[in-house]
Amino acid sequence: MTLRNNRETNYPEWYQNVINAADMAENSSSPGCMVIKPWGYGIWEKIRDIFDKKFRETGHENCYFPMFIPLSFFQKEADHVEGFAKEMAVVTHSRLGQENGKLVPLSPLDEPLIVRPTSETIIADSFSKWIQSYRDLPVLINQWANVVRWEMRPRLFLRTREFLWQEGHTAHATAKEAEQETLQMLEVYRDVAENALALPVLIGRKPEHEKFPGAVNTYCIEAMMQDGKALQAGTSHFLGQNFAKSANISFINQNGKSEYAYTTSWGVSTRLIGGIIMTHADDEGMVVPPKIAPYQIILIPVIKNDADYEKIMNYITMVQTSLNKHTPFNESIRIKIDTRNKSSVDKFWEWTRKGAPIICEIGMRDIDGAKVMVKERLKLNTPEGKEIISLDEFSSGIEKRLENIQQEMYLRAKKRLDENIRTDIKTHEEFNNYFSKTNRYLKEDNSDDKNVAFVRGKWSGDPNSEELLKNLKITIRCIPFDQSGTKGECLLTGAKDATIDVIYARTY
Repeated sequence: MTLRNNRETNYPEWYQNVINAADMAENSSSPGCMVIKPWGYGIWEKIRDIFDKKFRETGHENCYFPMFIPLSFFQKEADHVEGFAKEMAVVTHSRLGQENGKLVPLSPLDEPLIVRPTSETIIADSFSKWIQSYRDLPVLINQWANVVRWEMRPRLFLRTREFLWQEGHTAHATAKEAEQETLQMLEVYRDVAENALALPVLIGRKPEHEKFPGAVNTYCIEAMMQDGKALQAGTSHFLGQNFAKSANISFINQNGKSEYAYTTSWGVSTRLIGGIIMTHADDEGMVVPPKIAPYQIILIPVIKNDADYEKIMNYITMVQTSLNKHTPFNESIRIKIDTRNKSSVDKFWEWTRKGAPIICEIGMRDIDGAKVMVKERLKLNTPEGKEIISLDEFSSGIEKRLENIQQEMYLRAKKRLDENIRTDIKTHEEFNNYFSKTNRYLKEDNSDDKNVAFVRGKWSGDPNSEELLKNLKITIRCIPFDQSGTKGECLLTGAKDATIDVIYARTY
C-alpha cells in the first residue's frame, strides 16, 4: 500500500501524494486556491484551538476586521506596500453587467480596495480611534481570518492564493513593552510547534532583507523538512512606531505629552500543515501527532457474520466508554467508530494513510477474550506495531500511550534536525561546494555526504550580499539568539573577521 512515489525518488510528488492519499485537501477550480477537506481542516481546527487557548492565556482577545482595505491605507506605509505590491489582489469595480452578451465589470470604485494580504494598515486605523491615553494601553487583539496573496506557483498548504491564518496585533506605550510582547509570542509559537505539532524549530531574528515589510525587527521559528529545506513556521514582528506614525496611533502619556504608540504583529497559517506533512509523513502516507489529530483512536468493527453485528458493536461501545474514563492532554479522547459499509482492510488502510495515531480492529475473538487489537501508526511495519492486549490494560494505559507517540514523533524530528545542521563548514569555498548539491530526502543514518540541509556559519552582515544568496538559491533563515561571539570567514562573501552566526538553507 506504499505511495506511488516515495520520498527518496521524488520528494515533491511524494508530498502531493500524501495529501491526496490522506484526503486532506485538493486544488480548487478557482485557480491557485485549495479546498481543505474534513481531515485536513480537522487538523487545522485542533491547531487553531491550541493556539487560541494560548493567546487568551497571554491576555489577547479575538476580534474581526474587514477583508477589503482602502488602497490609500497601504500608500501611507511605503515599505509595507513595496513588500506586498506584487501579491495584492485589487477590487476596482462594484458590480457586473452585460455587454454584447458578455459579463463585464461596471461601476468603478472611487478608490480601489485591496483584498487583505495582511491587516496591519486596517487595524492601525482602528487603533488610532481606540487609543487616546496611556490608560488605553496596551491593546492586545488577535484575528482568525483568511488572506489573499496572488501566489504564482501555488502548492497545497505551502503557498496558495487564499489561505487561513491568525494574526495578532498589539499596541504599547513603550518600545520595551512592545519588544517583550514580540518575543513572548515567538515563545508561544515555539512552544506549540514543539509540544503540540512535534515540530522542532530554531528561533532567531531575521536579517534585514528578510524582515516583514515595515518592521523594525522580525523574529521567526524555522523548521527542517525531510528533504533538508527550511520552512518558516511562524513570525513575530516588532513594528516600532512605523505603522503608528502612518496611521496616527498617538496617545497622551503620563506626563501629559502626545507620543506615538509602539506596535507588534505576529502570525501563523495553514502552511503549518504542510510543515507537519513534510516532517512526519512517510512512504505509507500521513502521520499525525496525537495532540492535533481530529481522531486519536479509530475503532474498526471486523464483522464476518451478520449475526455477530450487535455483539461486536456493543463491545466497541464498551471500549469507547472505557477509554473515555481517561483524559490525556487534559481533554476527552477523540474516538471514531468507523461503521461505513467497507471492508475492515480498506478502512484500516484509509486511516493508515490519514495518519490516525491508533487503529483498533475489533471482532469476535477480541470479545471472547476481552481483548483489543491495537495498531500504532508510528510503528507501522514493525514488530511492535501490532499488539493484542486486554481492554483494561489498553484503556488504563491510553494516556501514556498517546503521550509516548507524541514524544517519539518529536524526538525523531529533533534527531533529524540536530544531525543535519552543519557546523564544520568554515570557508567560502566549502560553502559553495556544499550548496552546489541538490536537496533530497535526508536518510536517517546521515551517512550519505550528498545530504544538503542547514549550515550554521559566519556572515559579515553585508546587506549587499543578498545577490549572492539568490545565485546559490539559498537564504539566511535566521540569526540565532545563541551567538557564539567568535570570528571567522563569512561563508557568503569570503570576508574575514565575520562575527554573526546565521543559519543558511534552501527554503519553501
